[in-house]
Amino acid sequence: MGIYEKYMLPRLLDFACSQTPIPQQRAKVVPRAHGKVLEIGIGSGLNLEHYDQAKLTRLHGLDPASEMSKLARKRMAATGLEVELLTLSAEDIPADDASFDSIVCTFTLCTIPDPIKALGEMRRVLKPGGELLFSEHGLAPDDSVARWQQRLNPIWKPIAGGCNMHRNIPELLRAGGFKTRELEQQYLPRAPKVLGYNYWGVAVSE
Repeated sequence: MGIYEKYMLPRLLDFACSQTPIPQQRAKVVPRAHGKVLEIGIGSGLNLEHYDQAKLTRLHGLDPASEMSKLARKRMAATGLEVELLTLSAEDIPADDASFDSIVCTFTLCTIPDPIKALGEMRRVLKPGGELLFSEHGLAPDDSVARWQQRLNPIWKPIAGGCNMHRNIPELLRAGGFKTRELEQQYLPRAPKVLGYNYWGVAVSE
């Protein structure tokens, strides 16, 4: 791992993902988490301030980037939330079947190397009736923007920690065995269109 990936990228991602309107999108889904919760891609802990702690019995956070853990631990201390951090990828979640009441996944599916396998794992570890709460950027509906996403993605991906601009979030959810019980989508204000088309809502197992 180079100096950029180890020292600069974590802070750049933390800064970029904390800019308005992204926290507003997080606040639309994260407070709905309840019971035993697994957050996929907890990163630097930007979701921690949005949890309704009265609804939680236990919170686990999974992320393969150990460089983000220091920032996450600072936010844990600031919020008073205890989180069991796991430095692992979502394609192989170390939990029994039907372990969690809620899974939170925000601005994460863009970076997972095998998102369909990861979604299958999320589906496996959710309890019957459990909810996947998501907010993700992805493929824009306008052909002109989508073409630019295709062109820019090979340049963007290596400098943005593996982030893909143009993943079709509803299709990925379906391929991973989920159906969307709630789905909203729009371009986010003040965000570049190639990065600013957001999907958010609630998905449950098919």
